[in-house]
Amino acid sequence: MPSDAQAAVAVRTEDLPVFCPNPAMPLWSSHPRVYLDVDASGQARCPYCGTRYRVEGGKRPGGH
Repeated sequence: MPSDAQAAVAVRTEDLPVFCPNPAMPLWSSHPRVYLDVDASGQARCPYCGTRYRVEGGKRPGGH
Protein backbone atom coordinates (compact mmCIF):
# COMPACT_ATOMS: atom_id res chain seq x y z
CA MET A 1 0.00 0.00 0.00
CA PRO A 2 1.41 3.41 -0.93
CA SER A 3 2.29 5.76 1.90
CA ASP A 4 0.97 9.31 2.10
CA ALA A 5 4.50 10.51 1.41
CA GLN A 6 4.43 8.76 -1.98
CA ALA A 7 3.43 10.96 -4.91
CA ALA A 8 0.00 10.51 -6.42
CA VAL A 9 -0.43 8.98 -9.86
CA ALA A 10 -0.82 11.94 -12.23
CA VAL A 11 -3.67 11.56 -14.71
CA ARG A 12 -4.28 13.77 -17.75
CA THR A 13 -7.83 14.86 -18.59
CA GLU A 14 -7.68 12.83 -21.82
CA ASP A 15 -7.07 9.69 -19.67
CA LEU A 16 -10.39 10.05 -17.83
CA PRO A 17 -12.27 8.20 -16.45
CA VAL A 18 -9.81 7.21 -13.72
CA PHE A 19 -9.81 3.57 -12.65
CA CYS A 20 -7.73 1.36 -10.42
CA PRO A 21 -5.82 -0.88 -10.83
CA ASN A 22 -4.23 1.19 -13.57
CA PRO A 23 -2.53 -0.40 -16.60
CA ALA A 24 0.96 0.21 -15.14
CA MET A 25 0.30 -1.93 -12.04
CA PRO A 26 1.68 -5.49 -12.00
CA LEU A 27 -0.78 -8.34 -12.36
CA TRP A 28 0.01 -9.73 -8.89
CA SER A 29 -1.30 -6.55 -7.25
CA SER A 30 -4.66 -6.65 -9.03
CA HIS A 31 -7.96 -6.12 -7.31
CA PRO A 32 -11.47 -5.58 -8.75
CA ARG A 33 -11.56 -2.57 -11.10
CA VAL A 34 -13.06 0.48 -9.47
CA TYR A 35 -13.76 3.81 -11.16
CA LEU A 36 -12.80 6.84 -9.09
CA ASP A 37 -14.61 10.19 -8.95
CA VAL A 38 -12.04 12.95 -9.44
CA ASP A 39 -14.51 15.62 -10.61
CA ALA A 40 -15.21 17.15 -7.19
CA SER A 41 -11.66 17.74 -5.96
CA GLY A 42 -9.32 16.73 -8.78
CA GLN A 43 -8.05 13.74 -6.81
CA ALA A 44 -9.19 10.41 -5.37
CA ARG A 45 -7.86 7.41 -3.44
CA CYS A 46 -8.55 3.79 -4.35
CA PRO A 47 -10.59 2.09 -1.61
CA TYR A 48 -8.82 -1.25 -2.25
CA CYS A 49 -5.13 -0.42 -2.36
CA GLY A 50 -4.93 3.23 -1.29
CA THR A 51 -3.27 4.47 -4.48
CA ARG A 52 -3.83 8.20 -4.87
CA TYR A 53 -4.75 9.66 -8.26
CA ARG A 54 -4.50 13.36 -9.11
CA VAL A 55 -5.71 15.12 -12.26
CA GLU A 56 -2.91 17.28 -13.66
CA GLY A 57 -3.96 20.89 -13.27
CA GLY A 58 -6.45 20.09 -10.48
CA LYS A 59 -10.19 19.85 -10.81
CA ARG A 60 -11.84 19.97 -14.20
CA PRO A 61 -14.05 22.99 -14.82
CA GLY A 62 -17.63 22.10 -15.73
CA GLY A 63 -17.55 18.31 -15.36
CA HIS A 64 -18.48 16.44 -18.59
